[in-house]
Amino acid sequence: MKVTKSEDEWEKELSPEAFYICRQHGTEAPFSGKFYDNKKDGTYKCICCGAPLFESTTKFDSGTGWPSYYEAIEGAVTEIKDMSHGMIRTEVRCSSCDAHLGHLFPDGPEPTGMRYCINSVCLNFKEEE
Repeated sequence: MKVTKSEDEWEKELSPEAFYICRQHGTEAPFSGKFYDNKKDGTYKCICCGAPLFESTTKFDSGTGWPSYYEAIEGAVTEIKDMSHGMIRTEVRCSSCDAHLGHLFPDGPEPTGMRYCINSVCLNFKEEE
């Protein structure tokens, strides 16, 4: 089910940093996020709506300073062509609420060869019990 809220509602619910990154397409500084070095087992969820996005089994150390995954949970993210900042990239958004999460690059490990480069501030983490 699609989550729709006004920008005012999102701004009231999210921290200023989360609002800037998730709703205004910002980026956090590399190596500054709480999940880039997380090695626990569990599920990464959208900070805005709680939708499951990535499983820890698909996380890898890309050396970029952002949490990176070689695969998203099926149907969890939407990929959109991004031509901002003089580059052609693929933006990654939450399929449930359209939150900006990060970008997708074709330089990840097998089995997919993809790297979902995601801002930590866009995520919550549910540890496996």
